[in-house]
Amino acid sequence: MRSLAVVLAAVIAGPVAAAPAGYFNLRPGVALESGDSWTEAGARYHLYGVQACLRGTFYTDRSGHREDCGEASLAVMAAFIADTKPVCAPVATIANVAHVVCYAAVGADRVDLGNLMITSGYAFAALQPDGLPYSPAYAVAEQVAREKRAGLWQFKYVQHPAILLGRAVARSPAAQ
Repeated sequence: MRSLAVVLAAVIAGPVAAAPAGYFNLRPGVALESGDSWTEAGARYHLYGVQACLRGTFYTDRSGHREDCGEASLAVMAAFIADTKPVCAPVATIANVAHVVCYAAVGADRVDLGNLMITSGYAFAALQPDGLPYSPAYAVAEQVAREKRAGLWQFKYVQHPAILLGRAVARSPAAQ
């Protein structure tokens, strides 16, 4: 058992492979703002096309307890970062936020981190102001997660964050 612990410690503490050209490592310990965004060294990042649950919104678990949906998204994002050691590349910068795509190592495979968050049921396809998804592939992944009742979709009262954000915009004085 002790030798297994030594091997695991060596693997966990081992050198981190350098990200390919144009990519950067997304390391554990970044300041997660939500299940789709973080800050590191004063820079802000957001997974392109992904919308995490909003912090301060709730779902009801199987025991009947209200749980914070945003905290659940954030916890899963933190676990994926720690477990898969993603690398990311910027695709656009809007209002000082770098929108990035990331891929994660899952075994010998490379998996899109946004897709992984959405198919696990802990994030959603982000929608444009006209209601269309930024990424049609993410919208399909979301529908599959919903049908399989993956992640948050298994619980009562989970609402797509875009609906909540749309309602907030409609209620704002600027929309009146």
